[in-house]
Amino acid sequence: MARPSKNQWDFGELFPATATRQVWSVSDLTGRLKKLVEKEFGSVWVSGEISNLRLQASGHAYFVLKDSGAQLNCVLFRGQAGVDRAGLRDGARVTLGGEMTVYEPRGSYQLRVTSLELEGVGALQAAFEKLKARLSAEGLFEPSRKRPIPRYPGRIGVVTSPTGAALQDVLHVAGRRFAGIEWILAPVRVQGATSAGEIAQAIAMLNAWSESNANPESKLDVILVTRGGGSLEDLWSFNEEVVARAIAASQIPVISAVGHEIDFTISDFVADLRAATPSAAAELLTEGFVQAEGRVEAAQVRLGLRLRRRLAESREQERGLTARLARVHPRRRLERQGQRLDDLSGVLSRDLRSVLAPRRAAVASLLKRLSAVRPAQALTVRKTAVAQLAARLRIAGRRRWMALNDRLATQTAALRLLSPQQVLERGYSITLDESTGKVVRSANEVAAGTSLTTRLASGSIRSTVTASESPESAGP
Repeated sequence: MARPSKNQWDFGELFPATATRQVWSVSDLTGRLKKLVEKEFGSVWVSGEISNLRLQASGHAYFVLKDSGAQLNCVLFRGQAGVDRAGLRDGARVTLGGEMTVYEPRGSYQLRVTSLELEGVGALQAAFEKLKARLSAEGLFEPSRKRPIPRYPGRIGVVTSPTGAALQDVLHVAGRRFAGIEWILAPVRVQGATSAGEIAQAIAMLNAWSESNANPESKLDVILVTRGGGSLEDLWSFNEEVVARAIAASQIPVISAVGHEIDFTISDFVADLRAATPSAAAELLTEGFVQAEGRVEAAQVRLGLRLRRRLAESREQERGLTARLARVHPRRRLERQGQRLDDLSGVLSRDLRSVLAPRRAAVASLLKRLSAVRPAQALTVRKTAVAQLAARLRIAGRRRWMALNDRLATQTAALRLLSPQQVLERGYSITLDESTGKVVRSANEVAAGTSLTTRLASGSIRSTVTASESPESAGP
């Protein structure tokens, strides 16, 4: 094949054809990326730490989910149901469920949150606060529903672990302070997956057992729900709703003594009384007996002193009465009292006569004056005068009413003669501008096309002006 010849002036193609290329707009490219992200990832779960939380007035929440190596923009919209917003706070460790998408105005990818779960102790604390708020709204914590604990309980049911230190502390403290209490143990696990159900069943069982006893002295006076201290996870069985419901439904007063003084559980709020520790619960249950024992001892001392004092006073009184009886014979006292009674009877008779005499004279004088006045005759005269005045008043009223009625009739006739309706009855009419409601008195007040309403004696006519003539343009 022959090679094409080239000369010194053959420089090749100076302006080659433009290469074929596709140019995207920013919106198109971002929209394509959004579709790819949403299709590739869809719904995902991501864990991390919340930071830069912003709660907008619109109700939407914006924040960043981060770990040691990267961060992810997140949005929780106001209308998203099923998300506990109480867990939204800076620094919270969470696991988020949602859908990956791209926010096109900024060209940034983000997670649209549809689920939120707290991690670790934070999740337990959030669950604790949520259940506490719900039960409080139902009224389970109201002081009005709490029952008093018997001051002298004779039989107490205990719901706890049979091998735990809490039971030994309760029995030791109670036995040292008062050994006469009978304890009924309902053994349960106080930690683990099934412990909450066992605690609730034990409370219900103690109520049923106590109710089945026909002898009132054999029934339980109090139920003690207790365990020793531990972490929030260890005490969680006493934060379960099933335990709270069982305590609320108990017919027997319940004391909750769970953990240490700084530990608070849902059981503490629902129970009729909270004790800081198991030992404190034992002290509360035996406090009445301890105080009663002290009062009995003090009463014995006071009773001995009072008996000795009263005996000495009685002996002294006996000696005084014996001396008085020896000096004064009872018959002499009766004689003196009889004489005194006779004197008082005479004085009373004289006083009555001196008082009644002037009173009788005064009554006789009044009767005499009354017969001279003759009130019945004066009353008859007054009645006759009142009757005459009433007759005159009726006649004057009737005349006044007739005069006013005649005057009203005259004025009504005059008003009827002046009424515009009388003018219309004589064949006249009134023309009104329909738009303004004003009376048309001159052709100059309307123009062609004006809508008019002509009122007659009977009904009205609506018309439209085609032309108007003023008196000056009409001519002779």
